Amino acid sequence: MAIKEKLFDEFPGVDTAKWEEIIHRDLKGADYDRKLVWKSLEGFNVQPYYREEHLKNLVYLNGMPGKFPFVRGNNIKNNWLIRQDITVDDVTIANKKARKLIDNGILSLGFVINRDLTTQEFELLLHKINPEEVYINFMSGNRNGWLANIYAQYIYKDSYNSKKIFGSDDFDPFGHMLKHGVSPCGHQDCHCAERFYKLVKEKLPNFRLISVNAKNIHNAGASIVQELGIGLAMGAEYLDKFTDDNIKIEEITPKMQFVFAVGSNYFMEIAKLRAARMLWAKIVDAYKPKDKNYCKTFIHVVTSTWNKTLYDPYVNMLRSTTEAMSAALGGADSITVNPFDSVYKDSDEFSERIARNIQIILKEEAHFDKVSDPAGGSYYIENLTNSIAEKAWELFINIQEKGGFLEAFKEGYIQDIIDETVQKRDMNIAMRKEVILGTNQYPNFAEKADKDLNTDRIFSESTKVGVIGKPLKLYRGAEVFEQLRLRTDRAEFTPKVFLLKAGNLAMRQARAQFAANFFGCAGFDIEDNLGYDKLENGVNDAFKYAANIVVLCSSDEEYELLAPEAYKLLDSNAILVIAGNPACKEKLEEIGIKYFIHVKTNLLESLTMFQKTLGI
Repeated sequence: MAIKEKLFDEFPGVDTAKWEEIIHRDLKGADYDRKLVWKSLEGFNVQPYYREEHLKNLVYLNGMPGKFPFVRGNNIKNNWLIRQDITVDDVTIANKKARKLIDNGILSLGFVINRDLTTQEFELLLHKINPEEVYINFMSGNRNGWLANIYAQYIYKDSYNSKKIFGSDDFDPFGHMLKHGVSPCGHQDCHCAERFYKLVKEKLPNFRLISVNAKNIHNAGASIVQELGIGLAMGAEYLDKFTDDNIKIEEITPKMQFVFAVGSNYFMEIAKLRAARMLWAKIVDAYKPKDKNYCKTFIHVVTSTWNKTLYDPYVNMLRSTTEAMSAALGGADSITVNPFDSVYKDSDEFSERIARNIQIILKEEAHFDKVSDPAGGSYYIENLTNSIAEKAWELFINIQEKGGFLEAFKEGYIQDIIDETVQKRDMNIAMRKEVILGTNQYPNFAEKADKDLNTDRIFSESTKVGVIGKPLKLYRGAEVFEQLRLRTDRAEFTPKVFLLKAGNLAMRQARAQFAANFFGCAGFDIEDNLGYDKLENGVNDAFKYAANIVVLCSSDEEYELLAPEAYKLLDSNAILVIAGNPACKEKLEEIGIKYFIHVKTNLLESLTMFQKTLGI
């Protein structure tokens, strides 16, 4: 008989107290919370590690995929829909593109339509596309759901089986309010959703007529908790309006979908989608549906626009890839990956193919669709899910106590809490606490923006006053740095920065790299070198280079001697900048040295000041 032996029995277990003892010893007196605990933007602390004991109070852990409260997904399989969106200018061209996408395996199409279509144009748009085989989704800027109504007439006219028609309309009066400060119908009571629902519900029984566009909250710079908490409040307000209008809960929830954006905060975004399903199930369950399956929520995910950039745009591919991974692992029902160049131009065949292939690779090569809720049981992600759920529920309750989403929006409460987060994030970006790769950290020095760029498309407009409430400003976190660098790219001359390296080899190289990244974010030309034994030789080379700025790169201890010498040699022929924050700073300031750059410098303010000083 074979002897069954447990592996690793010879290694004794280590309890949490022992781990903590070792950690405190290794910290050598440093503050544990400051060094190891992450103070997240979402309003809760994230510990440096989690263990099995941290799962003890999580009551939903025994749930299974496809079972209430659906934390682990709506279905046993994790088979999301790969969706690609098409902007419709010419209906014939859009139809041709759509048919090609179907041939390439896409089973969910999104049509972005920003103008009225005639019946003939609508038929041309769907020419030779079988709506019984493809999910058709319409995005029409919330024009009272007119496209879904036309679509219903089209289905009836061509004798399609309406029960086999799946897809969605992005009709979302509350989302329209967030963007424009007014409902689509112009009324403060905003009952257009119920009217539209009653008009179309029988014609398209399996079509999702109402979308809750929480993505607008994300793309205004809000936190994950705010996107989820406010999004749930929007969804709950729809439920109240529908049920007050004598529509049964069992009729409503299958006709709704949530649209979330997903950003680069990888594990947090996975946890957000899991928490969203759990909290929505809790909200719907309060209406006592006859079956728990009516508590499911269909979640469509779109990759973030808030973190996408004009400069170093291929990094957008990496961002979109991790975002699509978060969406798939978090159990999204359908996913749209925006093309990497959509920030600054109309996407072409290459960028659209890359966006599509990200999801195809996740399915066909990485097999993300083969495992349900792969994050389930992870000590870290389960605790993130719980923390996000608790904070989002707290925000949801606060909004309900103010009378619900609509009243909280009119009052300005929703706008105020988002503005508070936006101010923090903008400051974090300016200080490089929040890194936007290629923009406020590690820029591509050789890159120059196309002078013909349409900045009206790239940069957001100022927030306008709304009729019902102040609309959110949808913007990108990188915008201020992009505007800064565009000023340099479009100036009559490009400022030259000379790195004057002297003294300690390790420190001068580290500080030269820091300074190059610092000024590279503004698009300044950087001149590097091997360093100098004599400052006089370095200053002479700086003059030959016609440097506007000379950055002295050395160690703190050596600045006391080197900085005054460099200042004297330059003799006001260039701006002297010290890379660092040395103890001798006050002494150096007394002799006229003004500029010091270091990790606590406000990068945006500093670079703006240097541009103004140099006449840009």
